[in-house]
Amino acid sequence: MGKYNFDELVERRGSGCIKWSGPQDEIPMWIADMDFAAAPAIQAALQKCVDRRVFGYFDLPDEWADAYVNWWDRRHHFKMNREQLIFTTGIVPAISSAVRKLTYPAEKVLVQTPCYNIFFNSIYNNGRYIVENKLKYDGNDYTIDWELFEEQLADPQVTMMILCNPHNPVGRIWDRQTLARIGELCKKHHVIVFSDEIHCDLTAPGQEYIPFASVSDTCREISVTGIAPTKCFNIAGINTAAVYAENELLHHKMWRALNTDEVAEPNAFAVAATLAAFNESEDWLEELRAYIWNNKAWLTEKIKAECPQIRMHSEPATYLMWLDCSAFTKDTKSFCKFLRSEYKLRLAAGEAYGLGGAGFIRWNLAAPRERLEEAAERFIRAVHNYSE
Repeated sequence: MGKYNFDELVERRGSGCIKWSGPQDEIPMWIADMDFAAAPAIQAALQKCVDRRVFGYFDLPDEWADAYVNWWDRRHHFKMNREQLIFTTGIVPAISSAVRKLTYPAEKVLVQTPCYNIFFNSIYNNGRYIVENKLKYDGNDYTIDWELFEEQLADPQVTMMILCNPHNPVGRIWDRQTLARIGELCKKHHVIVFSDEIHCDLTAPGQEYIPFASVSDTCREISVTGIAPTKCFNIAGINTAAVYAENELLHHKMWRALNTDEVAEPNAFAVAATLAAFNESEDWLEELRAYIWNNKAWLTEKIKAECPQIRMHSEPATYLMWLDCSAFTKDTKSFCKFLRSEYKLRLAAGEAYGLGGAGFIRWNLAAPRERLEEAAERFIRAVHNYSE
């Protein structure tokens, strides 16, 4: 028994959260936020903010940058220059700002699909075009189609790549050699890389990720990195993140972009939550990772035994499971509608994640085991009773 109780069923209905806004008897496991209470140190830090009773404009203390620098040095062996960090309210707002500031209208932004679907919004909504570099899938592993990748980068209209590291939804941790090759090819074709690393601390126990900017001078010079405590410490509603760029021109452009878009100022809780997460909650994170990976192992065996036609794709990052349902149905969008309407379980159909997503389902299993077990029973019954 650990120090923290991840089995607690925290009541979230009626709180205004998106995840639990559905019917009373529905179990939602679609959107990527966890059902675990935030770390006690974070709760205490936020309570201190509330006790001050005044919530005016807030400035960044030196400790904010120190918390990021020390965390990435200690856990990810990457020494960042604290002067190159910029506060932002979130990684998605930062990506949208980067698209607007670092590319021109009608240019193209490359993403590796299946990928986080909100990337598409940040590109389309800002008048740019998407280039989908579909990952190769052999039924077990995801790899990059290098020939296609370079062919697409060579298009002079492709001026930015959004890298997902680790990759959502497939959970792949990109290795150093792969990241280095991405960097060299992007430099060759004058493509800027925005590396979204929000899932970086949600890896299997003992498993590390590699920051893109840490790989080589090339990767560092051509990239902007988005990092945050929000995903791994379950505080997305606090709106606190950072952008890192060592290249002086990219740093200046991102600073201008985030300030022009008014997403570079912290709210009254953002700094306190960040400091409590990085400086006081590492032991909570370690227990969380172990709990999530026990959930992954349990669900994998359960589905394998009860629904052998479904392949559980379990990579060593994120709290998301990527289910290959292609032997069961190619139309997971219809199946997910059936699952929700008839069995009150909400999962995310793979079609939303672009090329390569059809026939897959994304399942967020960052929940107490009791809730996950009930969800699994509903899922199994749905599979056995579904017909196209």
